[in-house]
Amino acid sequence: MVQIGNYNELRIVKRLDFGMYLDGAELGEILLPTSQIPPNAAIDDVIEVFIYRDSEDRLIATSKEALAVVNEFAVLKVISVDKVGAWLDWGLEKNLLAPFREQKQDMEAGKYYLVYVYLDSETQRIVASSKLAKYLDNVPPEYEEGQEVDLLISNKTDIGYVAIINNLHSGLLYANEVFQPLKRGQKIKGYIKKLREDEKIDLSLQKPGYEKISSQAEKIIKLLKVHNGVLPYGDKSSPEAIYEFFQMSKKDFKKALGQLYKQKLVVLEPMKITLI
Repeated sequence: MVQIGNYNELRIVKRLDFGMYLDGAELGEILLPTSQIPPNAAIDDVIEVFIYRDSEDRLIATSKEALAVVNEFAVLKVISVDKVGAWLDWGLEKNLLAPFREQKQDMEAGKYYLVYVYLDSETQRIVASSKLAKYLDNVPPEYEEGQEVDLLISNKTDIGYVAIINNLHSGLLYANEVFQPLKRGQKIKGYIKKLREDEKIDLSLQKPGYEKISSQAEKIIKLLKVHNGVLPYGDKSSPEAIYEFFQMSKKDFKKALGQLYKQKLVVLEPMKITLI
C-alpha cells in the first residue's frame, strides 16, 4: 500500500518528455518529474521516492529528502503566512501548511517551530500542527527500564529537557544528568531511566550499566564548560597542578577522567581534556 507523506518503493511503468510515471497501485500512476529522475533509471526499475501533493493537489513523487514524514515531529522554519495558515519549509518544492486551527500560537515568518506532521483523514492532505499535546501520550507506555529509544529534544525547563520518545510519548532528561550541549529539535539516542507510577517517564543519555558519574567527574565537566570545552591537564600533569586547579588528588582525577572517557563525554590527551 502506497503511503502518502512517506517514502515508498515504486516501479517505473512509463516515460514521457516531462517525467516518469510510477505504479501507485490503488492510487493510480504517480508522476516523477524529469528533474527528480535518478541517473540511469529505466522502465520496470523499482526506485525509492517520497509521495506528497503538489500545488494543484495532485499526487506527485520526488527523490528529494523531506525534513519530516507523516506521524513524525520536526522543527521546521516558517517561510510565509497567508490567509489559510503558515507555510513551513520541509525540503520539498511545495511548502507544508500549518493551518491556523492547528497553531498553538500564531506562527511568524522566519521563526522555527516544533510541529507534528500528519495526514488529514478527510482531505488526504499532509499538514502540520504545533498543538503537540494532541499527539503525545495517547497510548500507555510499554517501555522497559534501560531500553534504548529515539529522542527529539522539545524544550528546556527549569529542571531539564523535555524530549519526545519514539514519536509517541514525552519524557524528561534531568539537567544535572546531562553533560553535553542540547538544542531544540536535536535528534539523539537515549534510554528509559524510570517509568513512574503516574506514567511519566524519566530519561537518560547514558547507557545503562555505566556507573553513576561521580561528583569529581561532574566537577571536571563544569570546569570544561566554563573554559570553552578544553582544559590543559591530563595524565601527564603533576599532582600539585591537578590539586591546585581541580582541588582533588591525582588518583581521584584519573578515576573521574576514566568515567568520562568510558561514557564518551571527553577526548583525552596527555596534557589536554576536550569535551565532546
